[in-house]
Amino acid sequence: MQHLKIICPNGHLGFAPLRTESFELGVRAEPHYIAADSGSDDVGPVPLGSDTSTSPEAWQRHDLEHMLVAARRLAVPMIIGSAGDTGSNSRVDRYVRIIQELAQQHGMRKLRVGYFYSEVDKEALRGKMRRGQVVQGLDGFADLTDSELDATDRIVAMAGVHPYLELLRRGADVIIGGRSSDAAVFAAPALHHGFAADHAYYLGKVLECASFCAEPYGGKETVMGTISVEDVRVTAMHPQQRCTVASVSGHAMYERSNPYEEFFAGGRLDMSGCRYEQLDERTARITGSRFVPDRKVRVKLEGAGRVGERFVGLCGIRDPYTVANVDRVIGWARDQVRQRFGETGYELHYTVYGRDGVMGELEPLRERPGHELCVMVQGVAPTREMAEEVTMIGLRQMFYARLPDVKGTAGSVAFPLDEVLPASPAYRWTLNHTVEVEDPMELFSVHMVDAGL
Repeated sequence: MQHLKIICPNGHLGFAPLRTESFELGVRAEPHYIAADSGSDDVGPVPLGSDTSTSPEAWQRHDLEHMLVAARRLAVPMIIGSAGDTGSNSRVDRYVRIIQELAQQHGMRKLRVGYFYSEVDKEALRGKMRRGQVVQGLDGFADLTDSELDATDRIVAMAGVHPYLELLRRGADVIIGGRSSDAAVFAAPALHHGFAADHAYYLGKVLECASFCAEPYGGKETVMGTISVEDVRVTAMHPQQRCTVASVSGHAMYERSNPYEEFFAGGRLDMSGCRYEQLDERTARITGSRFVPDRKVRVKLEGAGRVGERFVGLCGIRDPYTVANVDRVIGWARDQVRQRFGETGYELHYTVYGRDGVMGELEPLRERPGHELCVMVQGVAPTREMAEEVTMIGLRQMFYARLPDVKGTAGSVAFPLDEVLPASPAYRWTLNHTVEVEDPMELFSVHMVDAGL
């Protein structure tokens, strides 16, 4: 094979429906694979901890149906990674079920569905720790302790290319992956067909977010990546989009603490020597990427643990004096909660939009708030009743806050709703770690089932 073409229609399958027009243009280009990632820890710890999806099943089914019908029409494999936002076992099972239902609905001939699980048993991980293995923290997380493991509800391991390669070797027509590196979904088929890791991993990197590597910006549009022995090429399928030197090199820096490297189970992609060229109006060419294998394989682990029940309330502030003294208003409300519930046993969070609600302490204009503010109040507690009351006091007492120069009694905050609203239970990230494995497949189990008639 001189070259391999893969189309990616969605950078997070199901998070918002793919755009069908550019997808059909991609299908007409006759790719050898249709693939997409379906998960991210950007959605926060709640879906993993609670074993749910942030995306409606109808949206997930929409994308899976378009991809499956096209893949069967072209007789090419279809690959999905990090099923259902988190890649937990139940999300993989959901996608396998949907594929089987769609194959039956469309009267498709029998096809082989390969899938793998990524969940990690807590006690198996504890056993590694007991045997002296250090589960190393990333990005400021301390090395894993028994107490943090005890506080964890669910753990997934981030697969590299290895389970995808195994399922391709077994002849799967459709692959549904558990939690995975985004790029592995695309790098694996390139490696399966004998292309060099240097180019294969960059192909994965550039395709992982679909049209995020194109300009002008437009989400959920299809792009096509082409790998050869010489280079990687990426082409925007939407007629009004283009993959340029600027857009593609810029995407290589997306969500990176170091814009020149990305880590995988078994190695890292070194992009410091990449060279970008404009081939035509909608296609960029990339050379010079390099994959550096590790001597030992470390697999990333993500874990989430439940904190408590949660309620949310909102208020608006327009009075200039209250805007200037919003921290004192919040302090007053906190004191009222402390008088009712004491110092511990709950959490109370205030987010001030219009001042630093997005960037927090990093906000450079924090001392220059807007003329009106929105304050979001979140109360977290062991029970729904307590969480509701914590939030209610923390919100309503902002209305009654006594500031030294206020003479009136009407209050200086406005409530868009008279109530606080129940939210999903609060979870936190407990694991952002890596663990060494002897076998890259150690934490992943692969399976095959039939679909269709």
